[in-house]
Amino acid sequence: MKLIILLLCVFLVAHRTSGMSEKQLKATKKLVRNTCQNKSKATSEAIDAMQKGDFNQDKNAQCYIYCIMSTYNLLNKDMIFDWEGGIKALRANAPPHIADPGAVTIENCRDAIKTKNDQCIAATEIARCLYQDNPSNYFLP
Repeated sequence: MKLIILLLCVFLVAHRTSGMSEKQLKATKKLVRNTCQNKSKATSEAIDAMQKGDFNQDKNAQCYIYCIMSTYNLLNKDMIFDWEGGIKALRANAPPHIADPGAVTIENCRDAIKTKNDQCIAATEIARCLYQDNPSNYFLP
């Protein structure tokens, strides 16, 4: 819980300034990864595979993606992808070289959810779309 509060504080501070530096962005991604990996029990190998576009992973890895999506308030329990909020947060916090193409990718993936009865699979569908739309700019931890 303390880690999530720290993450929120980092986002609030970054939001009040001109966005996160590369160093802050990297630290935040590491914090979210560690928090969600511990929560979901996903292996480092599965997470690393997803970073390379292999989303055919076990349920723990899929729930890791859901944890990330819910941490960033991108996906709620009703399976609603807040892509507009995602774009706003990305533009407010990420450097322009990540935010600009990332915003396009998020909009391109606004209808990525096909599975409406499993939040972990739904989150993985979004993540897969984000990766496939622009692999070089995949920004989830």
